[in-house]
Amino acid sequence: MSAVRPSGPVKHIVIVGGGYVGMYTALRLQRRLRGELRRGEVVVTVIDPQSYMTYQPFLPEAAAGNLEPRHVVAPLRRVLRRCQVLSGHVTRIDIAHRKVEFCPAGSDPAGGVQDIGYDHLVVAAGSVSRTLPIPGLAECGIGFKTVEEAIYLRNHVLRQLDSASSLTAVKDGSAQGAAGAAADEKARRRALTFVFVGAGYAGVEALGELEDMARDACKWYGNVDPSEMRWMMVEATDRILPEVGPEMGRWTAEALRRRGIEIKLETLLKSAEDRHIVLSDGEEFDAGTLVWTAGVKPHPVVGDSDLPVDAKGRIKATAELTVEGLEHVYAAGDNAAVPDLSGTGEYCAPNAQHAVRQAKRLGDNIVADLRGKPRKPYVHAYVGSVAGLGLHKGVANVYGLKVRGFPAWVMHRTYHLSRMPTVNRKMRITADWTLALFFRREIVSLGELARPRHEFELAAGRRTA
Repeated sequence: MSAVRPSGPVKHIVIVGGGYVGMYTALRLQRRLRGELRRGEVVVTVIDPQSYMTYQPFLPEAAAGNLEPRHVVAPLRRVLRRCQVLSGHVTRIDIAHRKVEFCPAGSDPAGGVQDIGYDHLVVAAGSVSRTLPIPGLAECGIGFKTVEEAIYLRNHVLRQLDSASSLTAVKDGSAQGAAGAAADEKARRRALTFVFVGAGYAGVEALGELEDMARDACKWYGNVDPSEMRWMMVEATDRILPEVGPEMGRWTAEALRRRGIEIKLETLLKSAEDRHIVLSDGEEFDAGTLVWTAGVKPHPVVGDSDLPVDAKGRIKATAELTVEGLEHVYAAGDNAAVPDLSGTGEYCAPNAQHAVRQAKRLGDNIVADLRGKPRKPYVHAYVGSVAGLGLHKGVANVYGLKVRGFPAWVMHRTYHLSRMPTVNRKMRITADWTLALFFRREIVSLGELARPRHEFELAAGRRTA
């Protein structure tokens, strides 16, 4: 199939990925090239499987019920009014022939692939969870990178409380055999055990928010005491939250331990078969919930293409956010190894702060190339780090100022609200927070969202497990 490309002298900019880098780069181009886009001299195409950008720092609050999940995503078509948005997967990037292979959403990859040609290409496919070949992990674990995973975890945790509350045979002394009572008690302990692997931002914030939500929800379960729940963080290194520094990391660990959360450092998950957790320190137990947040790796499409990559599978990028050795091909964000000119590290860390800033510089450099002007390198000034640990709890290291507790929580919310795209989303999030001052959190589990046809299948006489 021949490549599809705008006819005539039109410049076609293709952006692979609609996350932080993809959306903000397109937004920058939309603003800087307003005249060219209106006259049809430039076409900007954004390709992503989803029709929205997820603001990941707000996922823990969405999972805890503090924010409506739809409010933590930005619709690409609404934000990028002057760009063409295609929903589907890029299956391969062909640099040699200046095209990408695109499979529209809902199409069969075997026969529905289209070729899209480009003049300028931005590779911003982002990352996926970095998993390990641990027995049972793929079957029992779940990540924490998408709004779908956040919604599922919220429903799942509440469902676990529902299950534990319903297993009351041991509590109320119902007549049954000792074997049945022991089985119920074992199932109850498993339901109330929650394990998170990986102590970076995603893991710590997700654990902090969900534990806080579950503890609050226990008020409505007369036979589930918060002390019965077991929350555990497993980390392979010797500290948590390395982004905020050793001192604040230690304070965070101590604060979580005071809440009854177990922190296991220098410990590995060895197995999770049938939800039976085996750790490298020899401890074994059952857990109804296993969340995997132990790092990320570049999107698989990067490795399946003819792009230059380093030992970690990241695209080799220059400080100007171009791909090494390639003309008019750019990369930034989690899937790129961007040199850190600030001196704080060899390469920029894969986080939202860098992605948003890189996107602005990347957009400006593309405009410079189109207009024959010199590009500028990406240089950033380190602002700091903030993390939420639950309602009214947080930790922050901003411009060297170390803050914890309620002030850090306010700083966390304020910073991320300022970075949320569109006034529409900012106002909706603010409204959610304002309503939360006057009303308790919802504790309804909508677990059947994952199986919407179950009730209909039952009515039709088709019994499903």
